[in-house]
Amino acid sequence: MAESSDGQEKSEDPTAKKISDAREKGNVARSRELTTTVMMLSSAVGLLIFGPMIVSGLGAVMTNSFAIKRANIFDTTYMLDTFLNSVSQMLIALAPFLLLLVISAIAGGIALSGWNFSVQALAVKTSKLNPMSGMKRIFGPQGMMELGKALAKFFVISAVGITVLYLTLNPVLGLGLEPVKRAIAHSGELIFLGFLAVSASLIVIAAADVPFQLWNHKRQLKMTKQEVKNENKDTDGSPELKARIRQTQMAMAARRMMEAVPEADVVITNPTHFSVAIKYDQENMRAPIVVAKGADQIAFQIRTLAEDSNVPIMSSPALARAVYFTTEIDDEIPEGLYLAVARVLAYVFQLRDQFNTAKPGDFDPDDLPIPEDMQFDPTGKRDV
Repeated sequence: MAESSDGQEKSEDPTAKKISDAREKGNVARSRELTTTVMMLSSAVGLLIFGPMIVSGLGAVMTNSFAIKRANIFDTTYMLDTFLNSVSQMLIALAPFLLLLVISAIAGGIALSGWNFSVQALAVKTSKLNPMSGMKRIFGPQGMMELGKALAKFFVISAVGITVLYLTLNPVLGLGLEPVKRAIAHSGELIFLGFLAVSASLIVIAAADVPFQLWNHKRQLKMTKQEVKNENKDTDGSPELKARIRQTQMAMAARRMMEAVPEADVVITNPTHFSVAIKYDQENMRAPIVVAKGADQIAFQIRTLAEDSNVPIMSSPALARAVYFTTEIDDEIPEGLYLAVARVLAYVFQLRDQFNTAKPGDFDPDDLPIPEDMQFDPTGKRDV
């Protein structure tokens, strides 16, 4: 298990921030063996597809270069024109093949960790110029792994190459007995098959290197428990700071809630433990909403502020508890309490009417239709 510079064990997986910071520095999982394998196989496929066009183009270049008419020998501009024409023909013949190689190089490079461009990775690092650091990289675990891969590639490619030569020995020796054009075509086929076999053998190396690079990259980014704690503090803030933020947010929410009490239509109380302030605008609201609620000391503050603001206060313990435990600030009244709240508001609006049409027997706060599943005791448990 890796250890940090202070001796702590790096046992924790890297956090998202650690991985993101590493990507910004250009530190991502890469497999040179995978890139090499993709390019070699792409080259083999490219030769198979574009080989005839390349051979034809190069043949035309050789024909134009060596078949010179006698009249052109004395033309001082002929050599330059012929050279430029040959270069253009070669570029046209090789362009598709070279484009395929560029695409395969990019694809092999981003296959593991996606596209990543880092300016920091381009910066000059003096540590890379330190001979001692270089010796540590060469003779360290990473250097030993690279040496092992190099030896593995040597043995694998050698074994495949020897096998290909053994299997094609007779055809190779027989090339001298074939007509020139046939021998050239046949030799091209043999070279292509040998190149394809050697390229395919690299798949074994890449298949072993890719999991190792992913594991090694994750191992290098592992963190100690203290590093995770410090990062969480930097990202989310210390527990003390978060507690102060929560307290500030709660105080601001309570202040906004208290500012809404004078605008309420009615405050329903327990009468001492709970208070809920309800507002209803028939033109702009689908249903009454709770603009303030609280228990104990906050409930007392809501009642005091309602008295000072001439907001009607109705004592209905069952309804106050039902609204308190089923809603949050700025929530609509639940459908099950529509009828009960509607009766309260209707009575309040009658009291507010200039003719004061309300009568003492018209409203009984203890006889409101509250569903059984919305009846609570003072502790918040369903009172059924």
